[in-house]
Amino acid sequence: MWRISRPDAMDVLKDKNMVKALSNYFEIMLNRKLSRSKVAFMIEASGIDEDSGDIDDLWDEHERIRNEFHKIYDDEISLKDTDKKPAFSYLDLKIEIANRIFSDCYFCERRCHVDRNVGVGFCGVGDSKIASEFIHVGEEAPLVPSHTIFFAGCTFECVYCQNWDISQRPEVGMSLDEDKLAKIIDRKRMEGSRNVNFVGGDPTPNLLYILKTMRLTEENIPVVWNSNFYMSHETMKLLDGFVDLFLTDFKYGPGECAERLSGIPKYWDIVTRNHKMAKNAGDMIIRHLVLPNHVECCSKPLIKWIYENLGEETVINIMGQYRPVYRAGEYEEIARFPNDKELYGAIDYANDLGLINVML
Repeated sequence: MWRISRPDAMDVLKDKNMVKALSNYFEIMLNRKLSRSKVAFMIEASGIDEDSGDIDDLWDEHERIRNEFHKIYDDEISLKDTDKKPAFSYLDLKIEIANRIFSDCYFCERRCHVDRNVGVGFCGVGDSKIASEFIHVGEEAPLVPSHTIFFAGCTFECVYCQNWDISQRPEVGMSLDEDKLAKIIDRKRMEGSRNVNFVGGDPTPNLLYILKTMRLTEENIPVVWNSNFYMSHETMKLLDGFVDLFLTDFKYGPGECAERLSGIPKYWDIVTRNHKMAKNAGDMIIRHLVLPNHVECCSKPLIKWIYENLGEETVINIMGQYRPVYRAGEYEEIARFPNDKELYGAIDYANDLGLINVML
């Protein structure tokens, strides 16, 4: 059993506001409720030929089940029912759709349409490469200890990337069969991990691999999707009914900062859309890394949007860990650490708006 060395990781279980905001996650974490991936594996998908059916038929069946999934999930299928495994499940259907997308890739909104069996798109990811996996004790208190799996490669090109050594080098890391990773996830869950946390880089290009891996796990464990949130609309649908907690990286406001510093087109429209979809699909913790000289153009507008569109109970971690690494020195505005006025200005703004789950 992993020992929890951070008192706040235990104290958070007594925080009524936090427990309410992340209620489903905590219930799964404590093994009182099935994870969404386990329930998806128990729901039969029918009326299609998964081997040769048209992708539109696959999507029609997926959406039929997705529209019913939340009612099924809220009916609290018993932990004792996990032996009910249909020949072809809702999770299998997600895998089959993801397999089709992999051959014409549009997992993210760059929509490269590359056949990743033979090539790579913008992210540079072909076969999934794991840069590292370990029990992370530096994540947010509700997550610690978190079994964190870092993938190489990313759909962004942030000039200040804090993980640039893996995000901008998709070739690093090791290839690991899905069944081997599934066994590692199960073992670390039995040893006390609170969740399995897929991150990078970004996990989005690795969705097919992740779905296949979780299908092979035996333990009941919350799935955390730790992402820049530039997923395609279709990927968001696949994550609905699979992910238990969305750990989002909300970087920029509605101006031109995203395009200039990360090379991301239509950032605001896509990321705000995906946050709205995630709110209806699982629990959520939003991270915002405060950038120097970007409080007025980015921090405050996105914090206000969160309050107005996702609600006062939304959990948000306003982070001051920015370091001017990678190519940040080429951009004078971000070539320094954020100061206390910037960090606490963002935090105070969130508190003054009325957000009640602001983490530091």
